[in-house]
Amino acid sequence: MSSIYDDDYFITEIGMPHIFPNPREASDEGLMAYGGDLDPNRLLKAYRNGIFPWFNEGDPIFWWSPNPRLLLYPDEFKASKSLRRVIRNRGFEIEFDRDFESVVEYCRTVPRDGQVGTWLTEKMKESYIELFNMGFAHSVETYYDGKLVGGFYGVAIGKAFFGESMFSLMSNASKVALKVLSDILVKKEYYFIDCQVPTEHLMSLGARLVDRDIFLDQLEEALTKSTDLGSWSDWKKYLKDE
Repeated sequence: MSSIYDDDYFITEIGMPHIFPNPREASDEGLMAYGGDLDPNRLLKAYRNGIFPWFNEGDPIFWWSPNPRLLLYPDEFKASKSLRRVIRNRGFEIEFDRDFESVVEYCRTVPRDGQVGTWLTEKMKESYIELFNMGFAHSVETYYDGKLVGGFYGVAIGKAFFGESMFSLMSNASKVALKVLSDILVKKEYYFIDCQVPTEHLMSLGARLVDRDIFLDQLEEALTKSTDLGSWSDWKKYLKDE
């Protein structure tokens, strides 16, 4: 591996072996490596080290571990009174892992305020579909009148859930999906949902900034637990007593 010097930190160029620098030594901005590929096993290694890819089409693959880290602890999800009314009365239906590919494609193509283009490249889409086929990636989908109108996807390893991207074609559709996932992860005793970087939207739902070293300590503990591999389509059994 080689490196370039950026202020007080080295940014490492990674090669074919699935090896990453120590994220505890990265700058607060979090850019710590570039290059490599999006092989699913490299992605899994990155997540296990508290690192994620984030780059624009045409750029090298950039690998990040920012400080602080935005985490949503499942039992801290903030559901407003209006959101609770939506959950009760709007007629949304939630499914897990029914249409993973469509969720990723919507996340790629649905416009977001202030965003030009997409960071979710075709190659990245292919890699997450492979992680889904391997049993690590999952989608949470919101339907209305049988139509997919919102949701998100992420990766589960041990008792950590790494959120990747979300979309919404109807107001509150992705919020409802996130609320259901949070309820499920409480039952499954997950440590956190990794939201990566701060957004007002996620912080309004209860996500909070956590020092990177604390996040990495909690991640290490979460990874000592077994991984829920395979489809999560049976999610309703975790709420059957409610």
